Amino acid sequence: MDTATDLAPQPRDHATALPARFYTDSAMAALDRRVAFDPGWQLIAHVCQLAAPGDHVISDFAGLPVIAVRGNGGSDAPEDIRVFHNVCRHRAGPIASCDGLAAKSLRCRYHGWTYGLDGVLKSAPEMGTAPDFNVADVRLPQLAVRVWQGLVFACVDAARTPDFDAFIDGIDARLGPDRGLAHYGHHHRVGYDVACNWKVYVDNYLEGYHVPHIHPGLNKLLDYRSYITETARWYSYQWSPLESGDGLYGDGDALYYWLWPNTMLNILPGRLQTNRVVPLGVDRCRVEFDFYYTADESGEARARREADLAFSDEVQVEDLTICEDVQRGLASGSYQPGRLNPLRENAVHHFHELLRDAYRGD
Repeated sequence: MDTATDLAPQPRDHATALPARFYTDSAMAALDRRVAFDPGWQLIAHVCQLAAPGDHVISDFAGLPVIAVRGNGGSDAPEDIRVFHNVCRHRAGPIASCDGLAAKSLRCRYHGWTYGLDGVLKSAPEMGTAPDFNVADVRLPQLAVRVWQGLVFACVDAARTPDFDAFIDGIDARLGPDRGLAHYGHHHRVGYDVACNWKVYVDNYLEGYHVPHIHPGLNKLLDYRSYITETARWYSYQWSPLESGDGLYGDGDALYYWLWPNTMLNILPGRLQTNRVVPLGVDRCRVEFDFYYTADESGEARARREADLAFSDEVQVEDLTICEDVQRGLASGSYQPGRLNPLRENAVHHFHELLRDAYRGD
């Protein structure tokens, strides 16, 4: 095992995949949180889920419980959205256990310590006789927040995070005025628990090389011959015309963005699907999908949404099955890093180079 060699930069045309231990070693969960997740911009919600004061959404940032909340400043501006640690400063109970609407305050269900929407402690039952205890001195730790295209991103370690404008540089121009994401409304959430390392799932997402072999239905929908994958500093995207999508998505194309470290934006006509890959251990992760659609309650639109959900589930079952198979192969002791396809796996190479750079820095 030569870590220096394994983590040396590799040219794309001669690149190999990461060695198996980066997916199976028990120390990787803590390392990945330290070098990828804490200093990374992570998606938590769409603004439509935080429309009114007190609306809140909870999430898991690679082991750190967090909560996004719309403040009571009377403004619908993005600046009125804050993201806090969802961990009570008393005895580590949850401030919120589920998403909610129009809360007047945030109350820990363990002992009733209650925080304002600004994260400042307002009351603590029976603590009045505790010497030198002032509720106003207690605050929930706050994350850096940026709202872009209606999507709320937060970062745990702002001192080490990429500049956000550099993080999304070029995406606005690629989407153009007709494909903006802010106007969508939340419709449905689906989650899958997958018995694989989070990086296995990201690797799989980043290439269409497997589509003809794993996804027969999706392969009929996309034009594999025209399938394009491009990379930028902190993201990559895959693009394909829709070949037979009139019955499901209409005319147009499919655009799939991955943003470091764990956010995916799947954009098709009339629909935005976001997915977050949340590590739950070295060999487990949870993939959370949120579906957002344009406002249309016609019978035709409802039927399309139902068909979209069913089709997405079909594709995800195919993906999670192969990802779990790959994890078993990585853990078998048999695998040695294989050559990457320079044309079809350039985004996998890009992801692995970001990982190698992060691991070297640590």
